[in-house]
Amino acid sequence: MTALMARHRPTLDKAIDACNKRYSWTAYPESPSSKIWGAEPPVAGKENFEAMLGGDYPLNQPGEVGRTGAEVSPYTGEPLDITYPKTDVDTLYEAIAVAMPAWRDASPEARLGICLEILDRCAGQLFENAHATMHTSGQSYIMAFAGSGANALDRGLEALAYAAKAMADVPATAQWERQFGKSGAARLNKKYRLMPRGVGVVICCATFPLWNGYPALCASLATGNPVVLKPHPAAILPVALLTTVARQVLEEEGFDPNLVSMVADTRDAPATTALLEHPMTAIVDFTGSPAFGEWIEQHCSDKLVYTETAGCNSVVIESCENLEAMAGAIAHSLCQASAQMCTSVQNIHVPAGGIRVGDGHASFDEVAAALVAAVDKHLHNPQVLCGTLVDEAILATIERYRGLAADHGQLLRDSGPLDYADFPGARTASPLMLEVTEAARDIYRDEIFGPVSFVIKGADAEACLRDATTNARERGAITSHVYSLDEAFLDRAEMAYHNAGASVACNLIGMPINFAAAYSDYHVSGLNPAGNACLADLAFVASRFRIVQSKRM
Repeated sequence: MTALMARHRPTLDKAIDACNKRYSWTAYPESPSSKIWGAEPPVAGKENFEAMLGGDYPLNQPGEVGRTGAEVSPYTGEPLDITYPKTDVDTLYEAIAVAMPAWRDASPEARLGICLEILDRCAGQLFENAHATMHTSGQSYIMAFAGSGANALDRGLEALAYAAKAMADVPATAQWERQFGKSGAARLNKKYRLMPRGVGVVICCATFPLWNGYPALCASLATGNPVVLKPHPAAILPVALLTTVARQVLEEEGFDPNLVSMVADTRDAPATTALLEHPMTAIVDFTGSPAFGEWIEQHCSDKLVYTETAGCNSVVIESCENLEAMAGAIAHSLCQASAQMCTSVQNIHVPAGGIRVGDGHASFDEVAAALVAAVDKHLHNPQVLCGTLVDEAILATIERYRGLAADHGQLLRDSGPLDYADFPGARTASPLMLEVTEAARDIYRDEIFGPVSFVIKGADAEACLRDATTNARERGAITSHVYSLDEAFLDRAEMAYHNAGASVACNLIGMPINFAAAYSDYHVSGLNPAGNACLADLAFVASRFRIVQSKRM
């Protein structure tokens, strides 16, 4: 066992146990509170981030042919003025080819130990990563620290747990004997070798740059594949921080640092296609828009492709015990990260005749009013929950749907800028909420990125469930929710969502309903158009290597 593997073995064993038993556990502190970290790390993290502004990011990689980068803070509206290497892909891949044999031949324990050390060191830079994520992706400070930091690290460790399980399933050697008639017994010594696929390209998204970055890197690297990280042009810095750590650890352990690299670009001069079309690229991990995810699935059929895109996540309300509590839970999802999460609720289905609330009744209008009131309540401190908008185009999307309200229903709640005292120039928007009927389903059946949601009036609860699950099956869904006091209805709802290839949560209150727990929640089913891969299960890692064998008498 290598020194790194020995050091981190307890963490990996705990992760494997958590995956096996699906209980609540985290390896990394999720709160940036100074009560946990002390006073110095938060201050040092912010200073480290600020020191990187306006400079050339130090990433010494082969194939540099200039500098690139055009990140702009959604909080200040000012450019970060950080430049990164502009890379000639062919030259970079030539260097990767040189690095591959030694990594292929390294033991699984050595590779796992290095990946565990990478995650551990990244956990040590959670504060600079939080500020980097804030000022590129627009998340709130707390969300950037947890969702794009600690929770994403947990997903990376989860992927390592499954990689360890998958590789451990293959013995290194075996003794085999069989009698073949009069010829006597055949005795064979067999050897089995795990062979990596090739270069893995990880295409990271703008809003959560490392959500798939950590798990995809760990799944490919641990199983012997070099990794090229491709950040979104709007959010390069968080990915650069990970790349630096990975290269440092690899070099310290005697491996070529070019086993992990980053190719940065801008919207005006994209580099993704060159990576996807390179003959050495064998694995593609993608998180982002459904349109580009579908393009990758169709045009990269010769590669192993893992996608996580988006869907029209729904809530079906049949009845509830406490209207205010239920509305508060749903409203939290409408506000969190300004609904720029793949788990954000978009479509809220309510029967036209209203719902049962405890021993009473609430009309459709009363349910809609409760949802609006709950959103307004959550906006009392919007900078903590909402963050900012990652892209200027979201404002145009809001304007478009505001204009559709009169033709397709009515406006329940208008969107407007949020008041951030610390960042008066921040690009923000509060939730836009529309009331529609199922006749307007063409405008709510696809994911609308940003704070736009629909309260949809269905004929009855069964019609609401039918519409929501049909949309999940045909357009995709990552999260689905049902509120009901009727156990029989909950049973029907679970089966209907499962038949649509979607997971479902029932009667969640008192917690962020967007939350997907590493080691316990399977994130994305792979059974509907919202993505073909799951974070994380054995299928996420097991095909990243194949098995070859030799046998001798």
